[in-house]
Formats: sequence, structure tokens, C-alpha cells
Amino acid sequence: MDIKSISKIKHTDSGNFFLLAGPCAIEGEEMALRIAEKIVNITDKLQIPYIFKGSYRKANRSRIDSFSGIGDEKALKILRKVSETFNIPTVTDIHAANEAAMAAEYVDVLQIPAFLCRQTDLLIAAAETGKVVNIKKGQFLSAEAMIFAVNKVKDCGNNQVILTDRGNMFGYQDMIIDYRGIPTMQKFEVPVVLDITHSLQQPNQSSGVTGGKPELIETVARAGIAVGVDGLFIETHFDPANAKSDGANMLHLDNLEALMTKLVAIRQTIIKF
Repeated sequence: MDIKSISKIKHTDSGNFFLLAGPCAIEGEEMALRIAEKIVNITDKLQIPYIFKGSYRKANRSRIDSFSGIGDEKALKILRKVSETFNIPTVTDIHAANEAAMAAEYVDVLQIPAFLCRQTDLLIAAAETGKVVNIKKGQFLSAEAMIFAVNKVKDCGNNQVILTDRGNMFGYQDMIIDYRGIPTMQKFEVPVVLDITHSLQQPNQSSGVTGGKPELIETVARAGIAVGVDGLFIETHFDPANAKSDGANMLHLDNLEALMTKLVAIRQTIIKF
């Protein structure tokens, strides 16, 4: 697919990578609008095609007392308000087939979590909405195996598929990125995104709260752009230490512009060759 087909997306002729970025979870309207406004200003300045990311619900929590959301409809309405306020597309996760049609009424891209990328009924339900479907590669799968997920969506008559690599499990509590997977998945004729922040997670901690290595965000992002990834996925927050979900591996919002500026420069160098 061509990302130009995504509703409201801008700067598609700039030659830049595209960006999916925002908080892990929607915590409220004010925080979502504040984060979106900052990223829109940065991406407009640097001419980066941008999709606002925010999960309306987090179903994959280790502990039952972990934050999972503020209510489905409330969070989805906030995503719609972000889209309408800044005239940008939005993306959110879905976790079950019966969520697809509901979420599709509010967002432009439906995201399939990595641990659910083989769920046939979920992929079919997402495909049948006619929305763009962003499938995250399972931490337990090879890049080559993702062709089957792509085909499940395309076989439903929906060719609007994006694949996102978020690293592979390395032992029990660490992730590692195999950059060979990016050109491998690009051969499926779909845009390929590198999820920077989730690739730096440290899951399965004894506390039940995932850790992370945010100090390596720039390193991983630089490598992804150098390899030729089509897009980047970054979770960001103005106060990661107090974010209600995945704060340990988020990029501080204040650091986003400097990072994007460096990555655009690398991208411009790469496309000359």
C-alpha cells in the first residue's frame, strides 16, 4: 500500500519516513491534545508524515491492578477529537474481533498487537472494516512468517496493510532487533515500521511492571533509518515517569524534536544513494 491512502496524512511527498507517535494509553483529553499538538508542530516543521498513536484500552497487562484505560468510548472519543482538532490520522490497538468495528468508527488505522498477530478472526475483523491495518510482528515470530498475517488481511479484499517490527525476545527479560527483518518484510510489498520504544522493553520483571532502556532510543532509531525502514513508531509522553502505562521505555516529549531532526538528516543522506 501507499501511505498516501491514509486519510488526513500530510507531507507524503517529502521523502521522509512516516511517524506513528503518541502516548502508550489515552489517560485523558488534556494530555492527549497536549502531546498531539507538540508532535504536530514538530512533524509539520520537519515535513514528516504523522499518525497520532494512543491505545483506548490496554488489555495486555501483567498485573490485574495495572492501568488499562479510562473507558472505551471515552478514550475513542478523545482520539476522534485529536484527529478533528489537528486534522491528522489516528491509530489504536484492538484486542478482539468484536472491537474492530467499534474502533473503526473513531480512528483511521487499526493496530494488531504483536502477541495477537496470528489471531485469524481478529485480522479478518480488522480487514473487513476497510481501514488500514497495522500488524505488529510477534516477538516469537520470524520476519518471513509475517507473510501469512499479511495474506489473511489481503485475502479479505483489503490491501491496506502495514507491518511493524518490535524486536524479538532474547531470553526472558530482554528484546533484540534483527534488522535483516526490515528488508525481508518490505518484500511483501507493504510499508515496514520499526517500533523503537517497544523494542527496548524489558518484559517479565518480577514486579509485574515492564522495564526498559530509553537511553538507547536514538541508537535504535538511527540504525532503523540507516537500514531503510519506511516508518517509525515511538511512544512519547511529557512525564514518562508518571505515565500510567509503559513509562519505562518512553521517549520524553521534550527530546522528540532533536531526535527527529537528526533522523531526517540521516534519511536525506540515505536516499541519495
